[in-house]
Amino acid sequence: MLIIGIAGGTGSGKTTVVRKIIEKLPKGEVAVLSQDSYYRDNSHLPLEERQKINFDHPSAIEFEYLIEHIKSLKAGKAIQEPIYSYLTCTRADSTKQINPRKVIIVEGILILTNEKLRDLFDLKIFVFADDDDRLGRVLKRDIVDRGRTVEKVLERYENSVKPMHNQFIEPSKKYADLIIPQGGHNKAGIEALVSVVEKHLKY
Repeated sequence: MLIIGIAGGTGSGKTTVVRKIIEKLPKGEVAVLSQDSYYRDNSHLPLEERQKINFDHPSAIEFEYLIEHIKSLKAGKAIQEPIYSYLTCTRADSTKQINPRKVIIVEGILILTNEKLRDLFDLKIFVFADDDDRLGRVLKRDIVDRGRTVEKVLERYENSVKPMHNQFIEPSKKYADLIIPQGGHNKAGIEALVSVVEKHLKY
């Protein structure tokens, strides 16, 4: 089993990179775990308080749970990945079954900030994009998918996304084995990563 960690700032193009990798590999060989599924369940808090949580700080992630699930997959056991709602900031009652595969991709902004999690990755990737490009993608995504106003997105970007990126996410790229600038637009970077994975699948 090959375990790949793909990190990068919010709106850097991580999800696009993951999708393009999967498209180029044999069907059924890859399973994907999202860091976002492991945000702590905040159902005990009022909705107004939940919406104030800094989701770009490592403390928002239940890393221990994610690590436990990766170890289970390595041991050949299926897991039940949590389903997290960005609208309610809580975990759903239902879960998503993830079965062991030859390649496991773990994707998320903060996954290279945690040493115990990093140690489980055979290959560490950092997707890099300019701040302006990331902000543009964040605006589109948060307005359409997460029901936020332009004002709320910009306020959150200035108050938490940008400072947390500078404090935690950007420095974590020093742990990466491969940096892919401009995310899904970097065909050469994606091809290089796919080549590494394909070699692993042959053995």
